[in-house]
Order: sequence, then C-alpha cells, then structure tokens
Amino acid sequence: MQDQELENIRKQANIVDIISSYLPLTQKGKNYFGVCPFHEDHSPSMSVSADKQIYKCFSCGAAGNVFTFVKEYENVSFLEAVKIVAEKSGLVFHGHIKETPVIKNHQEEYNIMDLALKFYQNNLNTNEGLKAKEYLKNRKLKESVIKDFDLGLALGKNYSLNNLLLKKNYKIETLVNLGLVNRNGEYLNDVFNYRIIFPIHDLEGNPIGFTGRIYENNDQAKYINSKESVIFKKGQILFNYHRAKNAIKKEKEVIIVEGNMDAIRLYSEGVKNVVALMGTSLTKDQVNIIKNMRAKVILMLDNDNAGEIATYQNGNILVSSGINPFVVRLTNEKDPDEYIIKNGIEALINNLKKPLSFLDFKLSYFKKDKDLNKTEDLVSYIKETIASLKTIDDELTRNITIKKISDTYNVPLDMLEAELNKSIPNVSKQEVSQNKPKVLDKKKISKYDRACINIIYFMLNDAQYIECFKKDLGYFKIKKYRNIANEIIYYYELYNNISIADFITYIADKDYIYDDAMEVIKEAQIEEITMSNFTELLKTTIKEEQKLEIEEIKEKIKNELDENEKIKLMNKFTELKKGCVENG
Repeated sequence: MQDQELENIRKQANIVDIISSYLPLTQKGKNYFGVCPFHEDHSPSMSVSADKQIYKCFSCGAAGNVFTFVKEYENVSFLEAVKIVAEKSGLVFHGHIKETPVIKNHQEEYNIMDLALKFYQNNLNTNEGLKAKEYLKNRKLKESVIKDFDLGLALGKNYSLNNLLLKKNYKIETLVNLGLVNRNGEYLNDVFNYRIIFPIHDLEGNPIGFTGRIYENNDQAKYINSKESVIFKKGQILFNYHRAKNAIKKEKEVIIVEGNMDAIRLYSEGVKNVVALMGTSLTKDQVNIIKNMRAKVILMLDNDNAGEIATYQNGNILVSSGINPFVVRLTNEKDPDEYIIKNGIEALINNLKKPLSFLDFKLSYFKKDKDLNKTEDLVSYIKETIASLKTIDDELTRNITIKKISDTYNVPLDMLEAELNKSIPNVSKQEVSQNKPKVLDKKKISKYDRACINIIYFMLNDAQYIECFKKDLGYFKIKKYRNIANEIIYYYELYNNISIADFITYIADKDYIYDDAMEVIKEAQIEEITMSNFTELLKTTIKEEQKLEIEEIKEKIKNELDENEKIKLMNKFTELKKGCVENG
C-alpha cells in the first residue's frame, strides 16, 4: 500500500469520530476526553486532540494516531487497522492484507511440526485409524469437528514419525528438542504412540505442539503433552485462540475453560468465543492476551474441587491485572464437555447468560468447609470477605456487601465498617468515596532521558523546533533517540512539514524505529510547548551529556594502561569538569 494512500486515509478520517464509535467522548475546551480502554480506568484520563489528530492517556501513557488506536483496541495488524478506519470513514481501501506468515525464526521447526501434523491426520484416515475414529464417534465428535480441529492419530512402529522425518534429513537433535522423538543411546522411538492427537497452535494458528490421548484401555497416562521447545511455550498461548479471536471480538466476551475437549465441544456446538487454559494457573503472558481482547471474561472451569480452587486463583490473578471476571459453575457433570453431552448446548448457554460476579463467587467460596453457626468460622468468613472488599474501588459494592453480611448474620454494621476501614491502609474515607482512579506507576526515567524524550516530542509538534535542534544540538548521544531525531529530520526534509499523526503513519512499517518512537510519544510529559521551555531542555541535554561523557572518561582512565593516553584522558576529564561547572 502506498504511503500517499495511507496519508490520505489518515487525513480524511477524523480521530474523534473513530474513537467515538468505540467509547463515549466528552468535549472539554479544544480536546475530547474519555475513559482509557488500555488500562483499568475509572474516570476519563484519555485526551483526544482534534487539531493534532492524536490521543494520549495521562494515566497509562497510551498514545498514537487513529490507526494506532484501532490497531491496539481491535488487536489487529496495522493494515487491518487502516482498512477498518477507511470503512468507518466511508473511504476506499486499496491495500491487500496478507495472511500472517509463519515466523521466520525457527522456520525449520515450524516445518517439522506442520509435517508431523499432516502425518498424524493421515494416520487417522487409514484402516488402522478405525478404532480411534470409533472412539471419537462415541465421544460425540462429528467428522466435521475432527477436520476443523486437525485431529490425528499416532500409531506404532510400522507408522513411525521419526522414520519419516529422518528421511527428510531433519536432525535427530531437533526432533528430540521438539518433543516428537525420544532417544535412548542409539535407540529412537516416537513420543506419541497409539494416541489420538490434538494439535496445539500458536496465536497465529501455526502447529507448535501436541496433546496425545489414549483411546484403548491400558495402564498408560490418559494424556501426554509435548514438552516446551523453542516454538512452544505453553504459558504464552491459549488453546483455540486463533479460531476464537474473531468470535470474541464480535461477541465482546470470552469464555475460558479448563480442558481442550471443553473448548472443542463448545466451539463445535456454535459457542465459538471459547479458549482453554494451558495449565492450572494463568501466566502473565496469557493475562496480557486476555487484556488485549478487551472482552467480558467468563471463567467456566471444571465442576470439581480442583476446578473451584483454580477459579478462585485465576480470578484473583485477573482482578490483580485490572480485569473483573465473571464465573459459571456448572452442576452435576464434571466439566463443560460432559455437561453439553448430557444436558445439551441450550442448557449450557442458559448458564452462560447468568454468570456470577467474581465477588459473589468469592463470597460463596469463603463459606466452603465452614459452619457459620460457629463463632470462629463466622469471624473467619467475615475477615476473608472484608479482605477481598479492600481491593474493590467501588464504594457502593463494598457498602451493599457489608450491609448484607450485617443483616444475614446479625453483626453490627458499624463494627463491619470499622473493620473495612482498617483494611484499607493509607486511604482516607474521602478518597474512597470520591473513587479516584489509580495512576499507574511510571517507570523511572533519568533526567537525560526525560530531556531527550521531550525534545523529540517538541520536534514532532512544530518544525521550528526541528531547526533549533539541528542548529543548537544536532545529535543525541544515545542511539535510539538519535535514530528517532534523524528520522524526524528526514521526514521533514522530504515533505517540508511535520505532523505527529502523519509521522506515526510514516514509521508504522519501520520496525527499527517504531517501538522506540511510540515509547517516546507515550512517555513525553510537556506542560507547555514554548521556545523558552525547549531552550531549557536543550541546556539540560547538553549538561547531562557532559556528565555522561565524564563518567565514560573516568572509566577509561581506570582501565588505561598507557601512561601517555592516561594523561590525555585526564586533561580531557579536567576540561569537561570545568565546562560542567561553568554551565551550572
């Protein structure tokens, strides 16, 4: 797609109109404000500038132009974001969006896993696969489901995967590292034998691992999984995500189940916005995937003690990450798969329509194994409940909950309120009642970095600051700032103008600079864009660069063995120190 077309779409698409199609904006002066969708925001902290055609959150720092917003909000590629913006603006989009290519790193490993999957699929469709097919039929899995989920079959010695792969000249070490082959001295055997194969895909849909399930009665473990490898990190994926992501986006809701079969069953019955855990506890990477979905989260884990504990643990993980999940606890059957088989999909959908809030689930969970007629158990229940309430910002929710406890268990309300206030350290009642949003922790940035970041932001806002930078500084000591400044100057000289919104579009496909430039835009903190402020930033930068150079020379003096060179360095050190003193 041509830069000119991107620029035309960006200029004709009004960022206020586009963002308003996702969330409400209120005009205050020249700018518009709304609740930031990129962090847990309780009061409008995101500003949208109609003049500059950019947005910026004053809490988490999220910033960019109209394409950036749609890309981050919809969790799509840049070109897909351009297409969405064009369609919302009634403009023609001539670009071609290619299918996501397989990652170039570890291409051989991806090729091997793809070949292994085809091998297993072929096995299932042979005469030797009839028993496995019968097992799947008894599990109420239709032929279309088997095909949609790429199910396969690992057979015995006469159908050896390692023989096939070695004939293709793949190295034994690679096959062992991918978890497809076991090696015992000179003896090799397949990891998966006489098992139905459930492939595991990465977020883009590339096969990266397998789960093997026995289908005949024997003493082996029911399930075995591929070990982690250079392409398979189970903590970085969610089972079925690549199929479910479009449905999640459409429904604005994601259902998280425990087992692969649960996800397969729901998906095959038309509930397509479902993913499965790749373990018992959510990882940081998985939580980030869920956050990027920007969807209502429903935890529907197994109906047993372990599933209840996992619901509590994972719910707390999500809450601590700014996500307030809902919970569905099915009755009688072990898991969603069995529940659908015995009760039908409509019964399960009815459960999904009436999920518990995570708080209500916790209040029930805290009662587990307690006799609330006993004082000791009642005190324990109340303390656990109040401890959980302190994590909730909403005062109304807290007040209603303790009022319920007071009425139900005949505990004086003022006593519960006193206990709750004790449980919220360093927060005054007034602050709680105002329900102030939490300002996200900012990472520490040095004085020099801050000056460089702000200078670059000035340059992006007005060409006069580009000219001043070239004349009075011209160079940043740190490479990433130097690269961004050089790109801004090049852009300005190419187009004879500067616009922060257009510059973001211009660097969208420049991987060597995009992330650093967006980080600078995010971190910039400018009270007022004036020449006097810019001049102060230049002075700060020069002074801080001198300090950096002094530290470098001190290190060189310490390590220099040649006496003549050491004297030269010491003279330079003295000059720089003197210059530093003169510059304040």
